[in-house]
Order: sequence, then C-alpha cells, then structure tokens
Amino acid sequence: MAHSSQTSLLSAALIGPALLGAVRKLDPRQMAKNPVMFVVEVVAVFTTLLFVRDLLTGGSDLAFSGQIILWLWFTVLFANFAEAVAEGRGKAQADSLRRTRTETTAKLLSGPAAQVGGPRSAHRVVPGTDLRVGDVVLVEAGDIIPSDGEVIEGVASVNEAAITGESAPVIRESGGDRSAVTGGTQVLSDWIRVRITAAPGSTFIDRMIALVEGASRQKTPNEIALNILLAGLTIVFVFAVASIPSFAAYAGGAIPLIVLVALFVTLIPTTIGALLSAIGIAGMDRLVRFNVLAMSGRAVEAAGDVDTLLLDKTGTITLGNRQATEFRPVRGVSEQDLADAAQLASLADETPEGRSIVVLAKERYGLRARDMASLGATFVPFTAQSRMSGVDLEGSSIRKGAVDAIIASVATQPAASRGSNAALAFRPEVGSEAVAETRAIAEEIAKAGGTPLAVARDGRLLGVVYLKDIVKGGIRERFAELRRMGIRTVMITGDNPMTAAAIAAEAGVDDFLAQATPEDKLALIRKEQAAGKLVAMCGDGTNDAPALAQADVGVAMNTGTVAAREAGNMVDLDSDPTKLIEIVEIGKQLLMTRGALTTFSIANDVAKYFAIIPAMFLAFYPQLQALNVMGLASPQSAILSAIIFNALIIVALIPLALKGVRYRAVGAASLLRRNLLIYGLGGIVVPFVGIKLIDLAVSALHLA
Repeated sequence: MAHSSQTSLLSAALIGPALLGAVRKLDPRQMAKNPVMFVVEVVAVFTTLLFVRDLLTGGSDLAFSGQIILWLWFTVLFANFAEAVAEGRGKAQADSLRRTRTETTAKLLSGPAAQVGGPRSAHRVVPGTDLRVGDVVLVEAGDIIPSDGEVIEGVASVNEAAITGESAPVIRESGGDRSAVTGGTQVLSDWIRVRITAAPGSTFIDRMIALVEGASRQKTPNEIALNILLAGLTIVFVFAVASIPSFAAYAGGAIPLIVLVALFVTLIPTTIGALLSAIGIAGMDRLVRFNVLAMSGRAVEAAGDVDTLLLDKTGTITLGNRQATEFRPVRGVSEQDLADAAQLASLADETPEGRSIVVLAKERYGLRARDMASLGATFVPFTAQSRMSGVDLEGSSIRKGAVDAIIASVATQPAASRGSNAALAFRPEVGSEAVAETRAIAEEIAKAGGTPLAVARDGRLLGVVYLKDIVKGGIRERFAELRRMGIRTVMITGDNPMTAAAIAAEAGVDDFLAQATPEDKLALIRKEQAAGKLVAMCGDGTNDAPALAQADVGVAMNTGTVAAREAGNMVDLDSDPTKLIEIVEIGKQLLMTRGALTTFSIANDVAKYFAIIPAMFLAFYPQLQALNVMGLASPQSAILSAIIFNALIIVALIPLALKGVRYRAVGAASLLRRNLLIYGLGGIVVPFVGIKLIDLAVSALHLA
C-alpha cells in the first residue's frame, strides 16, 4: 500500500461520493447508531411536517421557520458527511487493495507431489478461488501467490509491494519466522511449496479490505462511554426544553415551537456528537496509512493508553547485527597481527559479523581482502558444536569463535600442529598468562555490553575481537520522550544479564528482561496487567504468539509466522519493530483529538447560550438585554445565527477530526492545561466571533 496513493482530504474523488453517502446515511437505522444526531434528525423531520402543515393552512412567519428547518437538515447532513469522508478514505484504499486481488491461477499439487521433496512437475492448474485450507501449491518465479499460506519447502524472493508499498523484495523460506506468505504477492526468483492456510474470502487481503472500509470497526469502550454521556445530556435537555412552554405560559406569553427546537439543538452536544464516529474511523485510517493494520478500534485506543512498552533488543533497539569495533590483543601480540589473523579467518564468512571484521581490518590497518583460492585456503565453517570457524592455509590454522571454545581448542591442540614457532611461543607459563588475559579482556567486553570473539593461530591465543550491538541513533531520545509521556520501556533479550544491562543503559530503557523465554515474556505481561497497566509488545515468531495474545496491544510482524499474525491485534505490514513507538503515538493522537474536540464542543455551547437564551425570554424579562453581550440585531437573528453557526462549525472541524490533533509528548496535567487553553478558551471565543459575524450577515441580507 504505497504512501503516495493517499487520498487528499479535498479530492473531488472523495468529496463527491461522501456527499452521496451523507444522504444515504439519513436512513434512521444508521442514524440510530449516533443518538445525538438521531434526535436532531427526528426534530428536523417533525418540524418539517409542521412547516408543510403551516404552509398549507397559511401559518405565520414561515420564512423564519423554513430557514431554521433548512439549517437543521444541514446539521444532520454535515455530521453524516464527516463520517462519510472518513469512511471514503478507507474505501479508496480498499479499492486499491482489490486491484491487487486479481483472478489468479494456482499450480495445485497432490499425492506425492504435495510432499516435501516430491516432484514439482506433477501439478494441475486450477483457479485460485478453488483452493481450500490444507492444499499445497507450487509457486515459481513470476507467479502470483494465490492465497495466504506457509512455505513448507524452498526459498524465494517475494515482491510484497502490493501489500506494503515497499519495492524491496523479501526472502520467504520454510521453517523459522519468515515462512508466512500473503496472497496477491509475487515470487521473483526460485520456487516454493506453499500450504494454504486461509479459506476463500478470509485471506489477509480480504480482512484488510473489510477493516479499512470500516465494516468490522467496533466502538471502543471509551467511545461507548462518551456516547452514553452524550445520550444522557440529550435526554436531560429534552426534559429541560419541554418544561419551558409551561414556564412561558406562567409568565403570560408563549414561545414558538421552532424557537424551542432551535434552543434544544444548540443545547445538546451536536458538535462532538457529529464528529465522534469520524474521529474513531480516522484513527484506524491513520494506522493503515502508516502500513499498520489494526484488527479493531479497541486496539488503536488501547495503544493510546499504554503504560508499559515491551521491545525486543535485536532489530528494535539495536541495528540487529553485531559489528566489529575493536581488536584487543594479548601481551606479546600486536594489534595488526590480531587484525590480520581475524581478517583471514573471516574472508569466507558471509555473516554480518564476519564482513564487519574484514572491513575493520581494512580501515584500521589497510589490510585488503586476499583471494582464498590463490592461497590454497580451506574455510572451516561455523557449527553449533564447535562454536568457532576459521581457515587453514599454507600449513597454518586460524580459528575465531566463542572464548571458551577457542581456549579449549588451544589447550587440546597437539604441539606438533602449532607451527614452527610453537616452541618459543608456548612455554606453559606464557600460555596460562595468555588464557587469563584473554578471559579478562572477554569479561571486560561483556560488561560493556559487547560480544567477545577470541582468535587463535596455530594454537596461540592472539586476542579478542570486540563485537558490539550498535544501538540505533536517536533511540535514547525516543525513550526519553516516552518516559515524559509516562510510559515505561522494557527491553527483552536473550542475552546474559551483564550484556543486557549494558545495552539497556546505553539505549536508555527503564528496565530489561534478560535470557527471556516465551514463558518469561508472558509472565512479565501478566504481572504488569495485574498491576492495572496496559501493555504493548511486538513479535514475529510462533514463540511470541502467547505474549502477543496476552498483551493489550500485540503488534505482529507481517514477515512473521501465521500464529504470530493471528495472535496479535495489529499487523505491521512493513515488519519494522521500531514502529511500535509510532503506533503508541497514533493511539495517543486519537485520544487527544477526541478530548480536544469534546472540550471545544462543550465550551462553544456557552456562547450559544448567551446568544439564544436572552433572545427567547427578552419579551418576558427585558432585563435579560444585559446578557446580550454580542449586541445581536434581534431575537430572531440571534436564534438563526446560533443555528447556522451550530451547523457550520461541524464542517470547519471535519479536517481536524480526520487529521487529528498534533501529537506532543507531554504529561496528563500539561495536556489538560493545553486543551483548556486552546480548545476550552478557543471554544468560547470562536462562537462569540462566529455568531456575531453571521448575525451581521443575516441582518444585512434581511433573513430575519
């Protein structure tokens, strides 16, 4: 889903359908979902019927009543328009997704061909829509993956631009945490056997389409509570306005029904009632535009209330690959000799660590890579049993690996294999000193958060290569920002406690969990939740699934396993673990937007009261003229101006509801002061100015 395809808020392609959608939403069955606007629609229908009656029977003051009724309908339509625009942005993205879900064919395997290692030629071509869960298909270079599945054999480069918008291909292979594939993506090279895991109509893209269209959006607890509050206020004002006619009769007069309706509509919280649904839809829409798919609005809101953030160290806090940063030789060995041996042992090592050793030796000492074939060298690959790798060349043996493994290999290596200088280099007392010094260097590196890699040549310890997890630039500042928001950060790592503590200190996280197992992660989340906190975490493996399911906000990587994606309540389509921080920010932005507009809505009612209440009762109590602080032209002009402003302010706030209040990392107290100052005070001042300007226009045009 390319970011460049975002639909502009003022796009004609969006506004046109939204206007039509606003009319369709007048269906009472849809309006009933929004109690405040449903009541406005009911009174608009009721007053329209009375207007038609008065028109047929020759009633009085029809022009004024007609204008009030017209603006009542505009108020309802503008509220529907806000929701339709929010939904329209999602539907525009859904249409883009549908274009990726073309009618594809699949190479269905059966019998022995469906088994790992079976013949690949024995397949039959079937429509992709005929596939069922458990079917095995062959996908070769150039083929479109017909449905969601899991790679059971092979490795291939896959273009996932249709899902993520990113042009860089990714590797998908059987086993591990990168075996899940998504329907609609294309294999660029090699081949894979895929076991289908999704039934037709329930693929990942199908769920994305349903979610971005809002079909599966459920109201969050906070939104439900606010709806109940708004409905309660509406009921209160129904009774309040209903009691006014008897009060007016007691004072010896009567108030026209259309004026009572105008008072009622301006009293109830129409502004936030009209925009509430749009704010919720826009919150999910912002995540989708950020390439994060939220399975429910509840997850978006929970992200805004997160207290504890669990982040994996590798790839999130650090760059993910250890880099060689220093050569630390033992006494009697020069740093250049250590670098030369380490580089030779790493020339055929294609791991990031091996390549970084080659580069560091070249940068520090000008040691250029040599041709292994011309040297007659034999590369010794790393194994889990030996825990070392190296090279044999020109009668010399070089090894690099775990400190304990290298020391053990030196101790057991026969003297005859130690090279021509072994007699001089390995007197017993010198050997023991080298071992002790190597261990001391390794311990120092470990305490600093690095990984020691010992190097030996012909049974002689040369020293240690310092491999360091490189903490991402700016990550410390981001954690400090989260701390200001009141969010506690916890780093999760499989490293030993000493290394974990050093990385945690450098990165600036609040706490860490070392040597973490799936059970440890789950226990930590439950402990935090038992203390009344909301927890967010990210993961991509099957072993992360229990913790993702337990967390209040579980962000699964799109490159992860099916189990992980189904356990989380969000999926990051870019598979960028650091995005968890932005997800929290987007959730907080949603809550801030809702709070800011609620504050504004309640505050702007104050100005409307000053406009309409004096106008209503001025005939009974001339003393109320003192409350006409805006100096409005006439009672009718005041009432009409308040109603017009009530409708237009909804339109004015639609962009803010959809875009959201700008996020700032401040505490709750600072946020409350800011809301009261900007949206509280602004909510009082803006209506005073707006109603006065509308009153001048109404008077100049002789509309009242």
